[in-house]
Amino acid sequence: MSRRSLVSLVFILALAAGLLAASLAVGNRPLLGLDLKGGVEVVLVPEDDPDRPVAITQGDLDTAVSIIRDRIDGLGVAEPDVTRQGRRVVVQLPGISDQQRAIDIVGQTAELRFRPVCAELFAEPFALPDAEGNAEVPLAPQLPDPALDVRGLAPCPTGIDYNSLETSTSAEDELNRFVVLPQRDANGEVTSRLLLGPSALTGAGLSGADSSYRNEFVVDATFKGGDDGANKFDEIAIECFSGTAYCPPGAEGRGRLAIVVDGNVRSAPVVNAANFDGQVVISGRFSEQEADDLALVLRYGALPIEFQDPTDPQSDSTSRAVSATIGGDSLRAGVIAGIVGLALVFLFMVGMYRLLGLIAMLSLGVSATLLWVIVAWLGETQDLALTLAGVTGLIVSIGVSLDSNVVYFEHLKEDVATGRALRSSLELSFPAAFRTIFRANFASLIAAVILYWLSAGSVRGFALMLGLASVLDLVATYFFLRPCAQLMSRSPSLMAHPHRIGLPTREEAIPAGAEAS
Repeated sequence: MSRRSLVSLVFILALAAGLLAASLAVGNRPLLGLDLKGGVEVVLVPEDDPDRPVAITQGDLDTAVSIIRDRIDGLGVAEPDVTRQGRRVVVQLPGISDQQRAIDIVGQTAELRFRPVCAELFAEPFALPDAEGNAEVPLAPQLPDPALDVRGLAPCPTGIDYNSLETSTSAEDELNRFVVLPQRDANGEVTSRLLLGPSALTGAGLSGADSSYRNEFVVDATFKGGDDGANKFDEIAIECFSGTAYCPPGAEGRGRLAIVVDGNVRSAPVVNAANFDGQVVISGRFSEQEADDLALVLRYGALPIEFQDPTDPQSDSTSRAVSATIGGDSLRAGVIAGIVGLALVFLFMVGMYRLLGLIAMLSLGVSATLLWVIVAWLGETQDLALTLAGVTGLIVSIGVSLDSNVVYFEHLKEDVATGRALRSSLELSFPAAFRTIFRANFASLIAAVILYWLSAGSVRGFALMLGLASVLDLVATYFFLRPCAQLMSRSPSLMAHPHRIGLPTREEAIPAGAEAS
């Protein structure tokens, strides 16, 4: 028994020390969540559009979550948390300080459309005087419905005063309609407006997008092969190159093709070739970050639903920045609370159980080491972030772990009180105590699993830490506490002085006049 106990003890100590050393060697560290590290939290609520032909489904929300998660991964943000809570999508980005950029990345629909330019208009609607000098000519009520051909293209409208057209609203910006959209300069000022034809091709035809620098920062878009990608783009390009009624020529003698993202004209270059072999350059006076971000959102596709603007005070969508200082204060407060709690527990355990209390604290150290290794590994491989709720779970787990030790120690006291020899008690009381310990930890594990399954966000962090601590407590109890107790039973000095391990002598345990069993 002594040899087996020694092997078990060496195994668990070597395992804990080895995993800790390996984890530190490869640089694994627990990743801190938003409430501990600071960052940005964005809550997105879908736009209620009564004209939407199909109601928003749970599948649409799940797809949006997946696309947003891909965008954030491409941005290189560590330990992001993207969850769906009912109809809301909650995005937490630890370590991000630029709140507006976070909103642009996660909330931008990123619907890319290629529209032929029918005409360039004044920056504001303007009615020319009639033959009698009357300038109060009413504005055109609406654009005509396009006569789409089999390619999804339509000849530009004629017979109307283009400059009298109002700028299209977001509700009017439909895929298969003529629209009037503003063209802006680098300062965001409207310099002109463009009358654009129906879009026969969207970003769904893209296979990839990257940013590059060619005298300016641009986005290189690559189309998929086939009729829904490169071939479709060439169909539009040849109309603009030839200057047909579908894409009339401008001052340069060629037609222009507008590149529109979420209703904003990014650029409207002249088409100087009839074939592009699936490669298109999107320019638009981008900064380096703007080009990177546009390529990022185009690469992973458009969101299937439109979300309300988090910057609008009237919107249900919200965003907030969490200061790194606040996060650091929270972490510091959690660490201090943990240290104070451990110190009080240490004093109680050692004062109550002497050497057994010290063994209990060492057992807690073993389980804590294994827990640290697992949390660090999950942070590196699964982007698991340690939140304030998780720290709370760790502090609660201290009590769970020490409960196991107290159960065993009280079993020892009861066995000695019944007259059993101390050595026999140390060896034989463990199986009965471990059954109780197993049931208690199993109950905690079930509660943690149910809580993790039914909850979302930071509450899951609490449940995960509590569940892991329950499992590791069983490991430490069986492989560390049990062999330590068995090895102590082989020590003549400790058996002769049971007070050293917090147990009464046989004479003290058995009341006067009682018989030992």
